[in-house]
Amino acid sequence: MSVVTRTRPLAKMAAPMVSRAVAVSSVRAFSGTPRAQNKVTVVGAAGGIGQPMSLLMKLSGKIDHLSLFDIVNTPGVAADIGHCNSKGKVIGYKGAEEMAASLDGSDVVVIPAGVPRKPGMTRDDLFNTNASIVKGIAEQCAKSCPKACFLIISNPVNSTVPIFAEVLKASGVYDPAKLMGVTTLDVARAKTFVAESQGMDVDKVEVDVIGGHAGTTIMPLLSQVKGANFTEEDIKALTHRIQFGGDEVVKAKDGAGSATLSMAHAGAYFAEKVLDGLNGVKGIKECTFVESPLTSAPFFASPCTLGTEGVSEIHGYGQLSPFEQSLVDENVPALVKMAQKGIDFVKNN
Repeated sequence: MSVVTRTRPLAKMAAPMVSRAVAVSSVRAFSGTPRAQNKVTVVGAAGGIGQPMSLLMKLSGKIDHLSLFDIVNTPGVAADIGHCNSKGKVIGYKGAEEMAASLDGSDVVVIPAGVPRKPGMTRDDLFNTNASIVKGIAEQCAKSCPKACFLIISNPVNSTVPIFAEVLKASGVYDPAKLMGVTTLDVARAKTFVAESQGMDVDKVEVDVIGGHAGTTIMPLLSQVKGANFTEEDIKALTHRIQFGGDEVVKAKDGAGSATLSMAHAGAYFAEKVLDGLNGVKGIKECTFVESPLTSAPFFASPCTLGTEGVSEIHGYGQLSPFEQSLVDENVPALVKMAQKGIDFVKNN
């Protein structure tokens, strides 16, 4: 499987090689890497994901200006988080009239905006509402911060990332290296569940998760986990739990919400890694959903190296087991369809 090296402005194929693991250790608390000099905007900052994620980002001490935007309540969230004794100023913006100011000059924009899932809903059920929200955000980003890195959390990611791409293309500012769907929670769940199953130290477990960010399009590569001893039944059960971990949380919350806290953690973690890459920290490799040549799907999650201009390399996923290959064969057509749904939405609205 090949590695794609991002150049400006087009991607260039590098020499074939196999890249297997996410090189960073487990998804966990912020580390002591050099402090960023960046402006980061959270769009949807007053929501169930946005509030705890903004708090975690403030506590990182890596952000000079944390800009929080939402339709309502954001000044209060900003005031509350701003009292935390960590570096960086926090400013809250609310209402459509303040959106441009919140985004202006941003280096990274993290987008958890939209409605959450409720019991019985799939991520795709959210499409009609969240597609319009994401399209509007993308249109403003194209004007206010076209050179930022855009990290998409709003579901369904398999469709909202293509929506964002199409809007940026229409404005002539699309850079595939700077648009990323956040699939970090799938990796976090995979590491957690594998560690529990195998009695391993979760901080030392490495699991790549490829494909997309919905149901069976989430494909953990358990055959590549070093030191693990899975039965076929283990692999099938763990794969299903990783794929539908969000449903587990929705059910446990009994209608009171979805996976907001773990998603906030994963989103803040991934944003930190993007910031580190922008600041020149070497060797950062994370799974993320990007425009990719690895399959016939226009967007596909795989390990990617993060650098000073966003995604600098797209790594292949190595040798798959027959079970994993069957997942890829079955789900790539679904990813193609979901991407096209997003593209068609932009064309028709």
